[in-house]
Amino acid sequence: MTIEQKELLRFISEQAPFNQLDFAATDYFVSHLQVVYVSKENQHQWLNNQAPNLYLIRSGSFDLVEPNGELVARLSEGEYFGYPSLLTGDDIQNQLQVQTDGIVYLLEQDAFDFLRHQYKAFEQYFVRAHANRLLSTHYKNKADNWSERRISEVMNKGAVTLSPDASIRQTAKKMSQHGVSSIMVMEHERLVGVVTDRDLRNRVLATELDPRESVSLIMSAKPKYIFENNRVFSALHLMLRHNIHHLPVLDENHKPLGMLTSTDLLRQQKSDPVQLIGRIYKATTVADVKRYAMEIPELLQGFSHKVEDISLIGKLLSGITDALTSRLIYLFQEDHGAAPTPFSWICFGSQAREEQTLHSDQDNGLLLPDELTAAQQSYFAAMGEFVCEQLSVCGIVKCPGNIMASSPECCLSISAWLAKFSHWVSSPSPQAVLNCKIFFDLRFVEGSNELYKSFSLKLSEMSKNQIFFASMATDINTNSVPIGLFNQFKLEQTPHKYKYLDLKKRGVVIINDIVRLYALSKGVKAANTVERIDLLVKAQANNKRDLYDLKDCWRFLTQLRLRSQINQEGLPSNCINPETLTSLEKHQLKEAFFLVKQAQQAAAFKFARGSL
Repeated sequence: MTIEQKELLRFISEQAPFNQLDFAATDYFVSHLQVVYVSKENQHQWLNNQAPNLYLIRSGSFDLVEPNGELVARLSEGEYFGYPSLLTGDDIQNQLQVQTDGIVYLLEQDAFDFLRHQYKAFEQYFVRAHANRLLSTHYKNKADNWSERRISEVMNKGAVTLSPDASIRQTAKKMSQHGVSSIMVMEHERLVGVVTDRDLRNRVLATELDPRESVSLIMSAKPKYIFENNRVFSALHLMLRHNIHHLPVLDENHKPLGMLTSTDLLRQQKSDPVQLIGRIYKATTVADVKRYAMEIPELLQGFSHKVEDISLIGKLLSGITDALTSRLIYLFQEDHGAAPTPFSWICFGSQAREEQTLHSDQDNGLLLPDELTAAQQSYFAAMGEFVCEQLSVCGIVKCPGNIMASSPECCLSISAWLAKFSHWVSSPSPQAVLNCKIFFDLRFVEGSNELYKSFSLKLSEMSKNQIFFASMATDINTNSVPIGLFNQFKLEQTPHKYKYLDLKKRGVVIINDIVRLYALSKGVKAANTVERIDLLVKAQANNKRDLYDLKDCWRFLTQLRLRSQINQEGLPSNCINPETLTSLEKHQLKEAFFLVKQAQQAAAFKFARGSL
């Protein structure tokens, strides 16, 4: 036997399902396979109904694409395709698109059928794989029915607008002519207000206002709005949070496209998580808030089985934490009186990125006007103490580093916050870089949005020199992916000898750090990692393919991380035992770590040349 044949036998015997079968099965497979080189030039000659085959990838990467162009799966070393038509006899629907040329082992139908009939485990493996593929499609279709759909897919298009100098009578007539329950008020092509049926009833008829008066007297000024590419989940959250039933939909240039109504959303399949957020926003006592918070773990367990993109859970958990925070602030003001000055409750870290998990701790602060009196400072100190303590009771654990609004260090005026950031940027010591990694992931939660915008604008105008970016890049490269020599996992070990991979520290955190670095360098304001990547793609800041790869890696690692938390596998949080993964998942995990390592090196080359 030649060295090449021995290597081929070794490779096949390590792949599922052959690693569970007699050696004779591996030998049969090897003796009947064909070796083909699949490239972009010849990709169309594979996956056709005239010659259905089983394909096993040895090298390269390939996309399976539905007839409508939707990506079914991205496949790499050790993964199979072609088996659905061999099992069912149905026509092949999907197409093969080569991402990276490579070698593929091909097994014809007769040989596949022989192994299938001789080895029950062989047949079960591919039947189960086919079922998983169908299940994935089912979840995808199910998810498409509600929160993951884009606003543009569920809204009634066609904006009905008028100017603010129109009369109330003209407004009512126009709404009647178009058969709508609300209308947008536009001035100089900008949205300035919204008028609804309820406004006509409560602000005109009930007060006997003259219908010849201007509509600007009764409109809701500075209305909330949403963009057409946002998800239904975001619209539901916004409408429940602010108790509004009509939400203007705009394009990226703020041009009105239509109105999303609560009736539109009722037509969609509602989710229990969103209903929970709604109940939290309406809670009248702290006891009610705590009681609703107790439902989160069980609800999350069920929700995780309903979505294809499990990373959506990060947005859900952050939305729930936002709701808890907002309601606790409201209840504090009920007991202690309204806030004496405008304030902004802000969050940092994973909550700001909308990437919370079951084990995320609190990272929050209070942004206050300058020159507060001692009494005003005492009021906000008490607010910070109350909200952080009650969040802890609700299950959002306190930050070990005390990055919370209950700390005097995080309950500061605009000038004090800016001074902190300025010091970190101008003197990027290791501790300052660590602070930047937490505090530059920043988002408004409750209070005065104007105050937050003023602070955010000044923060974005703060100059960041090359030494700062080089320090950030150097810090990123102090962490490493867990892949050692010969492409093997480098495992860590618990005191009880359980071996594991830390998916957060060795994967997700590195990606977050890289994306944050690029986002800060390009002035991208979004905090969410995926949204930052999308904006970087749009800004043509980096190679589009590299950014998409980074996005795929982030999603894959986040899904594995959340799955391990939900399944409570008994390992340290955010960790996974690679032995519990399928051979396909192991290959995907190694590929993800490899791409993360490449991105680390690219960031170091771009920002930290000479400082490493």
